[in-house]
Amino acid sequence: MGRIAKGVKCSVIGCDEQAVKSISVQRLPQSLKVDVTSGRAYLCRRHYKEYKKLTREERRVERWRYARI
Repeated sequence: MGRIAKGVKCSVIGCDEQAVKSISVQRLPQSLKVDVTSGRAYLCRRHYKEYKKLTREERRVERWRYARI
């Protein structure tokens, strides 16, 4: 049973919602202010959606790197 299933809270400062995803701290943009002590940050649904919007271009470039031509 993982931490999300156990009911960990969102790592963003000022948010107390239940987390739905965990993301590596190195992949998080600086605009998301997170309070983490380990290498993982836990995000609620609202902040995960914001994370996806902020990293859309970066993820698209990564997909291009691994695309077959």
